[in-house]
Amino acid sequence: MLSSKKEYHHMLPDRYNFREAEPRLASFWREAGLYAFEPHGPTFVIDTPPPTVSGALHIGHCFSYTQTDVIARFQRMRGKQVFYPMGFDDNGLPTERFAEETLRRKATEMDPQAFIAQCRVLSERTEDDFEALWRRLGLSVDWRYRYSTISPQAQRISQWSFIQLYRAGRVYAQPAPTLWCPECRTAIAQADVDDALLPTLFSTLAFRLANGDVLPIATTRPELLPACVAIFVHPADERYRHLIGSMATIESAAFAEQERIEVPILADEMADPGKGSGAVMCCTFGDSTDIRWWRAHHLPLRAAIGRDGRMTELAGPCAGLKVAEARKRILSALASQNLLLGQETIEHNVGIHERCGTPVEYLHTRQWFIRVLDQKERFLAAGRKIRWNPEYMRSRYEHWVENLQWDWCISRQRYLGVPFPAWRCRACGELLLADLEQLPIDPRTTEPARPCSCGSTDFAPELDVMDTWATSSCSPFLIGRWIDDPAWFAQIFPTDLRPQAHDIIRTWAFYTIVKSLYHTGEIPWKEIMISGHALSASRSKISKSKQHKEPSPAELLERESADALRYWATSVKVGTDTFLNMETVAAGRRLVNKLWNASRFAEGRLEDFAGASAIPATLLPADRWLLSRLGRVIAYATQQLEKGEYAAQRAEVEHFFWSDLCDNYLELTKMRLYGEPGPARAAAQWTLYHALLTALKLLAPYLPYVTDEIYQQFLSRWDGARSIHVSAWPTEHPEWVDLQAEEVGNALLELLRKVRRYKADRGLSVGAELDCLHIEASSALLTALSAARLDIRSATRARTIVFDDGEHVGVLDEQAQERLVLKLG
Repeated sequence: MLSSKKEYHHMLPDRYNFREAEPRLASFWREAGLYAFEPHGPTFVIDTPPPTVSGALHIGHCFSYTQTDVIARFQRMRGKQVFYPMGFDDNGLPTERFAEETLRRKATEMDPQAFIAQCRVLSERTEDDFEALWRRLGLSVDWRYRYSTISPQAQRISQWSFIQLYRAGRVYAQPAPTLWCPECRTAIAQADVDDALLPTLFSTLAFRLANGDVLPIATTRPELLPACVAIFVHPADERYRHLIGSMATIESAAFAEQERIEVPILADEMADPGKGSGAVMCCTFGDSTDIRWWRAHHLPLRAAIGRDGRMTELAGPCAGLKVAEARKRILSALASQNLLLGQETIEHNVGIHERCGTPVEYLHTRQWFIRVLDQKERFLAAGRKIRWNPEYMRSRYEHWVENLQWDWCISRQRYLGVPFPAWRCRACGELLLADLEQLPIDPRTTEPARPCSCGSTDFAPELDVMDTWATSSCSPFLIGRWIDDPAWFAQIFPTDLRPQAHDIIRTWAFYTIVKSLYHTGEIPWKEIMISGHALSASRSKISKSKQHKEPSPAELLERESADALRYWATSVKVGTDTFLNMETVAAGRRLVNKLWNASRFAEGRLEDFAGASAIPATLLPADRWLLSRLGRVIAYATQQLEKGEYAAQRAEVEHFFWSDLCDNYLELTKMRLYGEPGPARAAAQWTLYHALLTALKLLAPYLPYVTDEIYQQFLSRWDGARSIHVSAWPTEHPEWVDLQAEEVGNALLELLRKVRRYKADRGLSVGAELDCLHIEASSALLTALSAARLDIRSATRARTIVFDDGEHVGVLDEQAQERLVLKLG
C-alpha cells in the first residue's frame, strides 16, 4: 500500500501555457544576453544565410532556419563559443521588385535617389519584422552582429573585393552576349536562370536556294528572322553537303526593314541532322549555340530585340511589338505568302528569370564579369575538401561547375545595389578605380581623388551596380571583419558551418567558394549543411514572391507554439523537401505536454531528492536497465548531432522519453517513488532525475521553450545553470552501458507487455489488481527479477508474485481468483 504523504505544492503549474511562457522566456534570453558570443576558447562559427528582403518570411524559412538553430544550440551546450550572426540581403533586384510591388510604381517611374530611399525605409521595417519573428521562433542568434548587405560595411567589403580581383586580372568588362531579363531590364547571371517546360509552335519555314529550290528551316523563334545571320548544317549531312558555301534567302515585307534576308549556308558539327530539317538558323541571339557559332565563324551582329523586350527597328513593321506579338504577326505573314511549310505544337525547355518568371533573352551589352571558366578544376577540388551534408548534394555542386558556360556576370542595370567603385576618363577612355581608403564610395555622386594619368579630370562614373550575389558571396568576409580586424578574421575564417538550401548551391555556395579561393586561397567553411524546402499543396517550393495558401509563421506560432513548429521542422532528414504537416505539428504539441506532465510528476517525487551525487550502490534492475539505455542514447544523440543528423537524434531521444522513461520506468518504480525514504527510493529518485534531466537537455535544441521553463522552474536547483541552453551537454557514460542489465530490463518489459495484453483482453484497466502473478524463467533470470519484485508489483498491481524456475515452485495462493502464469526468457 502506498504511503500517505503530505501533499507537495508544485512549482510547475497544472498546465503549460506556451502563449505566456514563450514570449517571457524570449525576453529573458534577450535581456540575459544568453547567446552572446565571446571570442575566447573553442569556437563554432556559422555563416548564416541572409534572407532576401523581398516579402514576408514564410513557413519554409522556419523549416530551414530551425534546423540550423538546433546545431547552434547543440554546439553551445557542448561548451563552444557559438558565433551565430544573422544578416539580411537587401541590396539587389529582389528588394527592388518588392519595393515596386509595395509602392505600386516602377523604379523607372521615380527619381532614382527617391526610389532608393524608399527601398531603404521598406527594408529596415521589414528586417525588424524578420528579427521579431526569428526571436519568437527561438533562434539563438547573437543579434548584436545583425548585418545588412546594403550597409556601408558590406559595400566597403564588396568594393574592396572588386578592386582586388580587378588588379589580379580576375575581373573584366566587355560588350558581350549576355543573359537579359526584359521584365527586370537587367543583365543576369547563368545561376539566375531556371528551366521551364513550356508549349510552343515548332514552325518550318521556306528559305530559297539560288536555283529556286526550297530549303526547309524549322524554328521556335520566327521573330528572330530579322536577326538571322547564317544557316548551319552538319558537315557530314549528305543532304546539304553540296550547299555549304552557297546562299539562302527568304523574302517578306512583314518582318524586317529589308524585304529580303540573304544568309550563307555554313557547316558546323553542332548542327543536329536529326532535329527538324537538319538545317538550322543562326540568329543573334536565340540561344547559347547561336553565340558559339557567332564567335567561331565571325558572323555579323544583328539585334532584333531591345532591352525592353520589344522588337527593334531592324524588325521593320514589327518594331515596337513585344516578342509574342511579333511572333504571331510574322507567322501569319509567312503563312499568307505560302512560306510556312508546317507547324506542330511541342514542349521545350525555356530559360526563365528565376526572380520574375520571364523568358530570358541573349542581348549584346557591356557588362562586368569575374573569370571562372578557367578555374573549374580548382573549384571542383575545393568542393571536395568541404564536408557536404547530405553527401549527395556535392554532386549538384559539381554538376553545376562542370556545366558552366559563362563567366560570372556581376553587373546589373538597376538602382539598388553596391556601386562599382570606378570612373572612366572621357578624354582617353582609361578606367580609374577608387582608392581603398575612399571605400565605400558611390562614383555617381563622388569624384575621383586624383586626375587621370592623361591629366584630365573629366570622368564618367560607372552607372551599373553589382549583382546581389557579388555581396552575399562575401558573407564570411563580412562577419569576419576581413579588412578591418585581422585577429578577429583569423579566429572566424574559415567558418565551421554554412547552412543553406539546395536551390542556391549554384549561386551562394558556388560564388562564396569562388570569392574565398580568389582572396584567401582557402575554402570558406569546413562543412555545408543543405536543407530541403517546405512545399506548398501544389508541390512547389514556398517562396516570398509567390502566392501560397499555407498559414503564416506568426499565425502558427500563436496557434500551435514555437516548440511544436520547430518539432515539425526537424522531423525529416537533412536535405529533404516536405509539406507542412499539421499532424506532425500536433505530435510536437503532445510531446511538449508530455514533457510538462512527466516533469510535474517527477517534481512531486523529488521534493526530498538529495542531489546528483555519486551513483547509488543500491540500484535495482529497472534502474540499471534505464541507465544502460540512457548511456546508449547519450552516445547516439551526440554522435548524430556532431554529423548534423538532427532528425535521427530526436527520434531516438523521443522514443527513450516516451517508451523507456514514461511508459515503462515510471510504471515500474511508482511504488518506490511514492514510498518511504530509503535506499530503494533514493535509487529511483537518482535514476529518474538523471533520465529526465538528460532527456530535456537532449531535446533542448529542438524544443527550447518548454525545456528551459521546466529546467529553470525545477531542475536548475541541482544542475546549477541559469538556463538549460547554457548548461552542459550530457556527458557520455560508457560505464552505464550494461548488457546484462538490458537483458533483465527486456524481460521486465516483456512481462509488462503480457500483463497489459492480459488485462486489455479481459476489459480490465491498466491499474486493475491481479490476485497472483506466476512467473516462470531460468534460475539466473529469476534471481534478477526477484530483486525487482517491488517494481513488478508496482507495474502489474499483483498481490502475490510467484517465481518458478521449473524445478522449485514457490508457494501458490490457491485461493486466488485471478492467476496469470507467464513464461519469460
